[in-house]
Order: sequence, then C-alpha cells, then structure tokens
Amino acid sequence: MSKILEVIVNWSEVWPLLIPLVFVLFGNKQPALLTPVIVYLWLALVLNVACDIIADFKHPYHFPPWLRSNNPIYNIHSIGRFACFSYLFITLPQSQFRAVKGFILLAFLLFLIVDFSFFERFFYPYHLSGNLLSIEAYFLLIYCMLYYLAALNDENDAAFKGPVFWIVTGLSMYVVINFFVFLFYVPMIDQNMKLAMHIWKVHDAAYVILCFFITRAFYTTTRN
Repeated sequence: MSKILEVIVNWSEVWPLLIPLVFVLFGNKQPALLTPVIVYLWLALVLNVACDIIADFKHPYHFPPWLRSNNPIYNIHSIGRFACFSYLFITLPQSQFRAVKGFILLAFLLFLIVDFSFFERFFYPYHLSGNLLSIEAYFLLIYCMLYYLAALNDENDAAFKGPVFWIVTGLSMYVVINFFVFLFYVPMIDQNMKLAMHIWKVHDAAYVILCFFITRAFYTTTRN
C-alpha cells in the first residue's frame, strides 16, 4: 500500500492532468476560448511524463548523458504554460488592460533573453531555474488580477460564474502558493536537499488543485 501511495505522490504532476482531459475527450466540445488551456494540458502531460520517467529511471545505462536531467524540461514547461495562459488572457473578450497584457508578454520575453544570456543556463542539469519559475508565477498572477479587476469594472456577473472564472481561480491559487516555493527553491537545494524535496510536494498539491479547477471549468461547459 505504501508503495502505491508513493507512486501516486511521485506522479502527481501527471495523473491530475488526465482528469480534465477526460472531459476534453469524452465530454461536449469545449468553447474555442478554452483552446489554449486544452493545448496546455496536452503539452503538460507529455512534458511531465518525460520528467517523471527521467526522474525514476535515470540510471546511466537507461539514458544518454544529455537526457539524465529533467530540469530543461521544466524550463520548457514553464515557458509553454506562460505562452498558453497568456494567449487565453489576451484573447479574452475584456476591453480593459489590453495594453498592460501586451506589456507583460513583452516583459516576459525580455526576461527570457536576459536571464538565459547572462545569469542562468537553459540546459543546466543540477537544479531548476528559480528565476524563470518565479517570474512566470508573478506575471501569471498579474494576469489573474487584471481579469478580476476588469470583471469588477465591467460589472460582469457572468465573469464570476463561467469556465474562465474557474480556470483563473485555479491558476491564481497555483501561482500564489508556489511563488515563494519557486523563489527559494534553489537556495533551499543548496542548504537542505531533503527539505527542498518535501517543499516541492507543496507545488504538486497546488498542481492537483489547478487541474481540479480546470476540470470544474470543463464540467460547467459540459453541463450547459
């Protein structure tokens, strides 16, 4: 039983994605507005499966040297997640903050160029990019706050009930919980690896919550 529980915990960045994808595959057709979220789910599934396979089977004889670390895959995942959710927020039918949203996207692209040109290596094998994950979480949180502000200013009650609301709420919880995890994860690895591994379970729990909120959004469209 403990072994099964360990596998469930270790693969908690994979199996939660299958829950909303069930609604994509077997439920009603989702609105076109949610397409970037669906793209993200498939992308995340492929990347997270690859990450966990490398983590569990990274014996020297199983993979070549360049494929024994999943950290670059986390970097790709972070950029892909930001791209998908940026597209969602920018294409929302909200008239306010369009210029701010465009600026956030440009700021993130500028950060990528500067950070991986001067401060970090994209394919660094020994730890995640704390800078990338922290900045991604920070900018995604701003997107979420702009969504709520625009909905309040427009006095749009539907914006607090529809599928996008559930997705934004789940994403807000994910980035709020994980911002400080990402920010201090690399220093924590240097100080106490075991503690860092336990702290990452907080991220995994938040990821499960995000997937359940996305599932709630898909259920809302299926029911309607």
